[in-house]
Amino acid sequence: MVSSRIVEMKQDKDTSPRPERAQAEEAVRVLLRYIGENPAREGLIDTPARVVRAYDEFFEGYTQNPEKELSKTFEDIENFDDIVLVKGIEFTSHCEHHMVPINGMAHVAYWPDKKVVGISKLARIVDIFSRRLVSQENMTRNIAECIDKTLHPKGVAVFIDADHQCMSIRGVKKRQSSTVTTTFTGILKESESAQRRFLEMIRS
Repeated sequence: MVSSRIVEMKQDKDTSPRPERAQAEEAVRVLLRYIGENPAREGLIDTPARVVRAYDEFFEGYTQNPEKELSKTFEDIENFDDIVLVKGIEFTSHCEHHMVPINGMAHVAYWPDKKVVGISKLARIVDIFSRRLVSQENMTRNIAECIDKTLHPKGVAVFIDADHQCMSIRGVKKRQSSTVTTTFTGILKESESAQRRFLEMIRS
């Protein structure tokens, strides 16, 4: 795995070899049989291959390094001393407990010190961390820590509001619920007025 896994979570490294695609497709066939289906029927013959291709897309964040995305910065932007906010970043992730979708919106801000990054990169960081199995709490923290570690800004703020289908379509089945998480660092954590202004900016 790429080094960005270190940023994502603290866990024991899995040293077992990555399964081949054929093994992954066979695992899908096992699940189909488990739910009472026949993997050999016409409508399901190609399903294992389709599922594995979909997983390649859903979880491509494991093959990407978020720190590398932030490595190109602009040093010709002078005398800017305020919050840079990209709000309304839509994402779809998957719950690490049930592997069902999480659909949400992220708002990401930082207060530059010496390094300014292209604004699209903030959305890209959300994409990378969301395309993994996640808990929303860890995802929020990991985005903030990655920006903080790579850009060394004066502060970072991340606000995520998401619908967890593990809660809305199963279990307690509360379809109107959403989960909100925040992480603040530096001046955006220490200064009540700066934090309040960030929250006002995302709600405006």
